[in-house]
Amino acid sequence: MSTPIDHDSRSRIEPFQSQPPNRSMPSPMLKEDLFPESNGGFVPENGSAKYVSEDKPVAPQPPEEEPEGFVPVLKNRNFLTLWSGQVFSQLSDKVYLVLMIALIASRFQSEGQTISGWVSSIMIAFTIPAILFGSIAGVYVDRWSKKGVLVATNLLRGALVFILPILLWLTKGWTTFGGLPVGFCLLLGVTFLVSTLTQFFAPAEQSIMPLVVEKRHLLPANSLYTTTAMASVIIGFAVGEPLLALADTIASWFGAGTDFGKELLVGGGYVIAGVLLLLMRTGEKQQDIAPEDQPHVWEDIKDGLRFLKKHAHVRGALIQLVILFSIFAALAVLAVRLAEVMPEIKSSQFGFLLAAGGVGMAAGAALLGTFGQRFAHARLGTIGSIGMAACLTGIGFFYTHLWITLALLTSLGAFAALIGIPMQTTIQQETPEDMRGKVFGLQNNAVNIALSLPLVLAGVSETIFGLRIVFLALAALTIAGGSLTWYISHTNDDNQDEKA
Repeated sequence: MSTPIDHDSRSRIEPFQSQPPNRSMPSPMLKEDLFPESNGGFVPENGSAKYVSEDKPVAPQPPEEEPEGFVPVLKNRNFLTLWSGQVFSQLSDKVYLVLMIALIASRFQSEGQTISGWVSSIMIAFTIPAILFGSIAGVYVDRWSKKGVLVATNLLRGALVFILPILLWLTKGWTTFGGLPVGFCLLLGVTFLVSTLTQFFAPAEQSIMPLVVEKRHLLPANSLYTTTAMASVIIGFAVGEPLLALADTIASWFGAGTDFGKELLVGGGYVIAGVLLLLMRTGEKQQDIAPEDQPHVWEDIKDGLRFLKKHAHVRGALIQLVILFSIFAALAVLAVRLAEVMPEIKSSQFGFLLAAGGVGMAAGAALLGTFGQRFAHARLGTIGSIGMAACLTGIGFFYTHLWITLALLTSLGAFAALIGIPMQTTIQQETPEDMRGKVFGLQNNAVNIALSLPLVLAGVSETIFGLRIVFLALAALTIAGGSLTWYISHTNDDNQDEKA
């Protein structure tokens, strides 16, 4: 019995009928492979030209380059989920502090009494966990699911804020404890717990970024993160109070009571962040080590320190980040004095000066995310250090002129982005997955200490030496940090070349 052959099948084998069969041929060739014109000129992509004509072949075309900048990052659904969670979480962090001030003003501050002492106590309660638990939290982040840590810390922070009205209602009319109202002691306790959870959230957030973003896209991803962080500071502190008032008004419409709307807004932000992060896929590897076989926490911290000692690029990046945050912490204190000596504004309007730096950093982050992939991280850091030093020097000489100072502060923020974002990206890229929690925990600890010390030293130094000397000293510190990082990195590169 003969099998009928259709016309298409015959056309595929006709070119080979006059040749003996070749048993070594792996697969039959199609007519379209030999005669591209029968397939519209398309040749399967195999390293040769994609399109040819009957007259002459087209020269091989280089592969299409993937677009740089934010486009590939914004197409990444997992990053968008992480980014959305960051927006709600960081806004809630900033509005939480505004909520504490509102609760103090409405419940505990006496008429004619300054609120500074109450707020300082809240800030201390928020800072202590960062110093005590930063490194330890990083160790446990490496042992646990990073996604689980992000989800749990947001949901728990939301729950703590939700129960605040209940706790304040239950303790209403109680006697003082240690000379302080019991309700205020509860605020301190809840703030301490919220800050403790934040110490776990921060290293998990930084550690998970390389799991959802490809290495070559980390710079624009971190640029978006930095832009969001700066925007949350400006928006959170600027519109926090009207948002809380609006939340109380809306809550009263639904019969929830005017004392619950503010907490519902802040706690709801944390909960939304937790739910969003629950939808993220990370593909992270889970450790199969039994809890009893885990090394001691201090051994893991020592592992992180040994890693920093051996890896000069990561160590240098960490040093520059610590110096950067120290300078911005000092600026937060000096901004009040700057506003005081400027005839155009009042001392209470120092926020305009800080906002200028935030706008500059957001603009620098946007430019860096678009064009920064073309430059080495070390070069960007060096340019940023020189630019920051020049801006600080300029402020030291023109600090009584509002518009010049605003321009210099905006430029300062942009140059700061050239340091902060590439250095953070370097740490993410060069730290193995099983070490990221430890390293970011140590970074979190060092940065929080760097944020605390200048709050005391900057004010005292300004009183003794004056604004000009302090700003020139900050400029010198910036140059020293950039030079030290450059030296560490290049010395390490030379050592690697000698070993090779």
